[in-house]
Amino acid sequence: MIDAHETFDGTWPFAPHFYEEGGFRMHYADENPQGGPETFLCVHGEPTWGYLYRHIIPRLARHGRVVVPDHMGFGKSETPAGRRYTIEEHYENLERLVLALDLRDLTLVLQDWGGPIGGSLAYRHPDRVRRLCVMDALVGGRPPKGATSIRSSPWFRWVNGPAFRPTVSHLGSNILSVMKRIGFERAAHVDETWIRAYATPFPTPEECVAAIRFPECIADDETVAFLSRVRTPDAVAAVRAKPAMYVHGEADRALPMDWVVGAFRDLWPDGPVVTLPGVGHFLQEDAPETVSALIEQFVQVSR
Repeated sequence: MIDAHETFDGTWPFAPHFYEEGGFRMHYADENPQGGPETFLCVHGEPTWGYLYRHIIPRLARHGRVVVPDHMGFGKSETPAGRRYTIEEHYENLERLVLALDLRDLTLVLQDWGGPIGGSLAYRHPDRVRRLCVMDALVGGRPPKGATSIRSSPWFRWVNGPAFRPTVSHLGSNILSVMKRIGFERAAHVDETWIRAYATPFPTPEECVAAIRFPECIADDETVAFLSRVRTPDAVAAVRAKPAMYVHGEADRALPMDWVVGAFRDLWPDGPVVTLPGVGHFLQEDAPETVSALIEQFVQVSR
């Protein structure tokens, strides 16, 4: 866990906020809570934290409130012992925060595991969600027949190989190489501050438990069962009726583009889809200006 007031040389200037009713201390940024017509909820995935959105938060804050939580075991949130770190647990943590803050008319900005976790909020609470901005993530839908399965991706094969646990158990030393395996292309922008920001949450193998568990949940029966319970026919119909956009980095090594884009189009056949050449899984790092502009444009046209 990162110190509450750490700014990483001013690159994370956002005041810390904490929610402690879920059995652990959950950190979130909450920018411009009083201004603008929009409310954004930005949800990260593996193995990052809210820092991933640092370039995007100021752009979105021009339009309204921006809430960026850190999942349990990531960023400035605690890594409590005795938790199973399932997708359902992460969802319940997020749901408690959203209800406690009474967030409504949400624009969900979702990447990686932020897709199924944050997307479940739309299925469970469609009355609180206005639109979805999905990036290199799955929020439901059926991939087309013949699409490249995630089981064939370089990342999934590595996760199921012998090097995965020893490597991810030492993320404090290996964070850059792990992110490059998933799909990070803007390496020229990496400096010591960047390394500290992403490595600091993982000083010991015990603090890496959440990052280890996320990939293990990909094909887990418990994950499938939870998402099946959430995505009832009525819930799917409600989510399908909402405006949604999709952005995909073509250099993503975790999620095959035809698989995830096809799943998105199954739910939203008319939803705009943008693919970005030379951009990896972490779009917020590789192309923050483009991603920000696409979200802003979509918000404007879907009002």
